[in-house]
Amino acid sequence: MIRALTFLGIESSCDDTAAAVVRMGDAGPEILSSVVAGQYALHEAYGGVVPEIAARAHAEKLDICVESALAEAGVRLDDLDGVAVTAGPGLIGGVMSGVMCAKGIAAGAGLPLVGVNHLAGHALTPQLTDGLAFPYLLLLVSGGHCQFLIVRGADDFTRIGGTIDDAPGEAFDKTAKLLGLPQPGGPAVEAEAAEGDPKAFHFPRPLLDRPGCDMSFSGLKTALLRARDGAMAARGGLTRQDRADLCAGFQAAVCDVLAEKTRRALSEYLALSPAQPAIAVAGGVAANKAIRARLEQVAAGAGARFAAPPLRLCTDNAAMIAYAGLRRFQLGHRDGMDLSARPRWPLDQGAPAMLGSGKKGAKA
Repeated sequence: MIRALTFLGIESSCDDTAAAVVRMGDAGPEILSSVVAGQYALHEAYGGVVPEIAARAHAEKLDICVESALAEAGVRLDDLDGVAVTAGPGLIGGVMSGVMCAKGIAAGAGLPLVGVNHLAGHALTPQLTDGLAFPYLLLLVSGGHCQFLIVRGADDFTRIGGTIDDAPGEAFDKTAKLLGLPQPGGPAVEAEAAEGDPKAFHFPRPLLDRPGCDMSFSGLKTALLRARDGAMAARGGLTRQDRADLCAGFQAAVCDVLAEKTRRALSEYLALSPAQPAIAVAGGVAANKAIRARLEQVAAGAGARFAAPPLRLCTDNAAMIAYAGLRRFQLGHRDGMDLSARPRWPLDQGAPAMLGSGKKGAKA
């Protein structure tokens, strides 16, 4: 018998304000509550997330989300064993809002505080939802990040490849903007692609001619811009079918790149002879059904288990933060009131920066 641990999680790294309660006992982790307040209406007119608006909205909603999460879970502050909070990476104003809220709760209730890397939350989600055993291979694919990680433990990540420019989610958003589709771009492009012909336009498959697991999606976005302009020049405008075909072709190219790079990453991972080989996909882009289907085929071909979190846990949420914080707590991690918000925070601290470094450290 182990003593059950109950953690409050707080997430505010981008444009979703979230709070959740997760409990870990003999039967494994259980999500007692998960509350997410989106900001779509606030940013819709700008075609993307405005950091200052997001930060102000987080400050207004964090206490409401926490109160709702505690009520939904049926627990009080004195029932908690700790508070976990996203301390980076992310939009600095939003991360600061969450960190300050968590500090206040921890100090006021006399609870331990644990800062969590937002990417670690995504990376550990497959263990929270599917109980994967370490080590497993993870494709973390979202709006701001895309990397292959060997997850060896709750605080042990090895990066074996990633994107050298735009992440797939960013490319989806920019594609939607180029085609006049609403944001967030991922769901909009996926919906249009379902009505299109993926072979109507030719798109490149960047970096497939080079060895390794690194990826590039910036050139794919440029190719779509040129294809759009060509179609508009030929027909005096962009037809509905052209738009659907462009989305279908773009999505197919992304699927092909992710599938081939996943095959390569799996080969590298399987060389470690894991006892229970598994590959998981996490992050916002993991909600794309076409991408999920291709990756599942790749996993089956390699004889590895495939795991993908429920759609509601692919996008930003606080349940993953509560779980990651709880696992760090079990490893002995504690943070003080000097915990700072970090705009950049690579999971694999020993790997060279993929996107260069600045005054705040490596970007990814």
